[in-house]
Amino acid sequence: MKSTIIAKEGNEVKFEVVFAAEEFEAAVDAVFKKNRNQFQIDGFRKGKAPRKIIERMYGAEIFYTDALNDLFDEAYPKALAELDIEPIDQPKDLQVSDIKKGEDVTVTVKVDAFPEMEIANYKGLEIEKSATVIGDAEVQAELERLAKKQARMETVERAAENGDTVIIDFVGSVDGVEFQGGTAENYELKLGSGQFIPGFEDQLVGQAAGTEVEVAVTFPEEYHAEDLAGKPAVFKTTVHEVKQEILPEIDDELASDISDFETLAEFKEDLAKKLQNDADNMDESIMKDRALEALFNANPIETPEVMIDSELNSMIQEMNQQLGMQGISVEDYMKWMGKTVEDLKNDSRDEALRRVNTRILLKNIIRMENIDVTDEELEAEVAAFGAQYGMTNEQVKEMIGPNVKYFKEDVQTKKAIEFIFAEAVKKEAEAEA
Repeated sequence: MKSTIIAKEGNEVKFEVVFAAEEFEAAVDAVFKKNRNQFQIDGFRKGKAPRKIIERMYGAEIFYTDALNDLFDEAYPKALAELDIEPIDQPKDLQVSDIKKGEDVTVTVKVDAFPEMEIANYKGLEIEKSATVIGDAEVQAELERLAKKQARMETVERAAENGDTVIIDFVGSVDGVEFQGGTAENYELKLGSGQFIPGFEDQLVGQAAGTEVEVAVTFPEEYHAEDLAGKPAVFKTTVHEVKQEILPEIDDELASDISDFETLAEFKEDLAKKLQNDADNMDESIMKDRALEALFNANPIETPEVMIDSELNSMIQEMNQQLGMQGISVEDYMKWMGKTVEDLKNDSRDEALRRVNTRILLKNIIRMENIDVTDEELEAEVAAFGAQYGMTNEQVKEMIGPNVKYFKEDVQTKKAIEFIFAEAVKKEAEAEA
């Protein structure tokens, strides 16, 4: 097999694949052997007729189509790799040369490739600077969050207050008829958490252990169970226990319990540094997003519709996978929202366009700036992936095989973003009037 580019016009590439006569003959013979049992020829047992006899009866071209299909299916991805063509759609306008015994066979094909263009505006993009300063208030808030994780629950002999946790049994009914999913025993409910239907938790505030109360609520109009939506309901509820959250003191003892430091002062100093480092990383991430947004806005391009459609389908597939973990399909979710999947596509089109155009811009900047990846950088990317799944670099490479190129592309993309960000002009945010 030999592949050659014939012409390029815009994003369309025309190329040919030439199969040597011997290669085509071997493919024809393989098809004959695979299909010989389908032929019943007088004078021969089924499947035993020689190829020449079958071709004499049905024509020499009887096996040509299948042979060409088999050859092309294997040759097409190889030709794309050899010619460095990244297709964005299926091949089209396939043409085959006249097939003559003992001669090479040429297949000519056109395909729309990833857009290649010169990007004008990607250096010196203006973005708003983001610089978060961590102070005492932020450190104190983090200390309180950490202390809350060390909280313990203590049973109290008093009426429940907002923020307490109550242990309850309940039986729900609509028009006196119990409904599925409306019953539970020894259920832990934190009052004020908003877990239950609006109004349910409020009616348990002021109730003590051992009390029984009928909680009257109305299901929201948009409730997911259509047979309950908008209907009034009564929950016969028994309060078994009231628990209060007891927070530890924020002191040296807490610091030594949750860190490697003996004093609160040392822990606070270290915590401030870590919070500032996290804030700096977040600021940089925000500014990189702004740089990409500026890149997108500064370089309007004509986007192939097929790429937008492909991105929309990927977005919906991703959403379907996320919802599937909750046992919901995209179709059902959109029905609950009073919309269709087509509405979702229309609503998501601008985001899909932004993603596709940004990818096109970055890939062309990688080409223009000759951004490459060292072996060390590629190994580090593979190692980072393996660390997520407890795999060695060798195991990752064995699993992904030739797809290691996608790791290289990921590194190139990250380096291109770093390049754009480094070249960007960071301006201080304008003071509000």
